[in-house]
Amino acid sequence: QIPKDPTQRWLRELTAMSQQLQQVHPNVLAKILKQRTLYQNEEIVVIDKPYGLPVHGGPGIKNCIADVLPILAKMLESMKAEPLHLCHRLDKETTGVMVLARSKEAAEKIRLLFKTRQVEKIYWAIVLGNPDPVEGVVEIPIVEKEVQSHQSHYKMTLAPRYRVCPEDGRVVKVRGDRHAERAVTRYRRLAAASACSLLQLQPITGVKHQIRVHLAYGLGCPILGDHKYSHWSKLAPQKLPELTLRRLKLEQSKARHLPLHLHAHRLCLPLGQPLDFVCKLPLFFQKTLRKLELDIPKD
Repeated sequence: QIPKDPTQRWLRELTAMSQQLQQVHPNVLAKILKQRTLYQNEEIVVIDKPYGLPVHGGPGIKNCIADVLPILAKMLESMKAEPLHLCHRLDKETTGVMVLARSKEAAEKIRLLFKTRQVEKIYWAIVLGNPDPVEGVVEIPIVEKEVQSHQSHYKMTLAPRYRVCPEDGRVVKVRGDRHAERAVTRYRRLAAASACSLLQLQPITGVKHQIRVHLAYGLGCPILGDHKYSHWSKLAPQKLPELTLRRLKLEQSKARHLPLHLHAHRLCLPLGQPLDFVCKLPLFFQKTLRKLELDIPKD
C-alpha cells in the first residue's frame, strides 16, 4: 500500500532504505553494487556505496559489502576472478565513493596511500545550525569513551589539549589523553537556509566517526539525521529546529526516520597518475536539499 500523501510516502522511503538491502539475496546485492560501479581498471574497482549498507558484518547484520566481494569480482571479471579487497571503510549510513582492490598487493598499496594521507577525500553534509566561522579547520584529538547513562554505550568524543580558564579567560594546556588520536577536519559552508547548512568537508586524518564528532561537539553543528552524536548522554532521536521540521513537513516524533546526511562526494587517488572520482548525491539527499531550500552547488 503506497501512501497518497507525499510526506507519508517520503517517510516510508526513508524507513525502508536500510531494511531493503538487508533483505536481498547476496547475489542480488552484488548485482546492485555492480550497477553502481563508477570505474574499474586492472588494479581497482570504484563503487558508489548505497545508504544503510555496512562494510563489515556484525551482530544482526545479514548483508555487508565484505561478504559479497567474491561474487562481485566474478560478476565484473570472470568466474576465475579472485575476491575483491577492501582498502578503506565508510560508515553504514554514509553514501558515496568507495575504492576496492583487485589484488592483495593493490589493496596494501592503496591502504598505505590512505595511511600516509596521500588520498584527498571530500565529503558533503547537511548540518543543523551555522558553523562559526563559516570556514576553518577543526583540530581536536578524538577518543572513545563509555557513556554512563541508563543504557551504557560507547561513543567517540573530543579530547581537547587546551581549555579556557573560567576566572580570566586564559587558554591553558591540559594533559592529553594518551588514548586520544590526532584528528583534523577542514570545513567550508556552501549554503545556508532553514536553520541548516550544507558543508564541504575534508578529513585530513582518518579517525573513526571523525567528521560526525568534529561537527557535533567541535562546531556544535551535528549532521542532519545523526541520532548518535546529536547529544552525549542519551540514545534518542535528534531534536530538530521548528523551521527545519516545517520545511521537511515532519513532526518531531518522526525525526528518528531521518537518515544521516553525509556523502563521500569526491576522492582523488594518486595511483601512477591522479585518479579523480566524483559521486553524485543520493536521491534522498537531493530531496532534503530541495525541501530545505539549500542551493546545490554546481560541482
